Amino acid sequence: MLIAHDDKSPQIDPTAWIAPDATVCGDVIIGPGVRILHGARVIGEAGGSIRIGRDCIVMENAVIRANPRHGCVIGNHCLIGPNAHVIGATIEDEVFVATSAAIFHGAHLGRGTEVRVHATVHLRTRLAAGSTVPIGWVAVGDPACVLPPDRHDEIWAIQKPLNFPEWVYGYDRATPDLMRQVTRRLSESLGSHIGDTVVG
Repeated sequence: MLIAHDDKSPQIDPTAWIAPDATVCGDVIIGPGVRILHGARVIGEAGGSIRIGRDCIVMENAVIRANPRHGCVIGNHCLIGPNAHVIGATIEDEVFVATSAAIFHGAHLGRGTEVRVHATVHLRTRLAAGSTVPIGWVAVGDPACVLPPDRHDEIWAIQKPLNFPEWVYGYDRATPDLMRQVTRRLSESLGSHIGDTVVG
């Protein structure tokens, strides 16, 4: 399903294919030979753009999102695995994002990077070309440290100053009633979908 959002309609190369139960919404440009498989969601929120290069595969139930503060660019010949989640990141050419991996706001994955099953690339993390994040591991920082999930204290020591609430939602972590503020702002922003229209 193709949906216009915030006066922006998806632009799909005629050689690309979008599964009938996939959703492509908003300011999204999809290049030649791209395949968006069943149940996948590619959503450009108001002011957030998504660009997907040639011959990329977005597998079943993957989610690719962009918002006004964090656009999303996926280079050529990339594969985004089933149930993977990519938001507001830059992914260079020939990157493999495996099943159920998560790539967060402001991350940058160099050419030929592999993010394996259930791995995480945190916000504002930069992976050099040819990097690998092993199964279930966590990449965090710029340059990235790649750590197993049982080293939470080390991960948090790098992640905390990256300040997820401020970088993503515009609120410092110490803001009183943080979740109330975040959800109110997010509700207002997502309310812009009320006027969306199906275009294809």
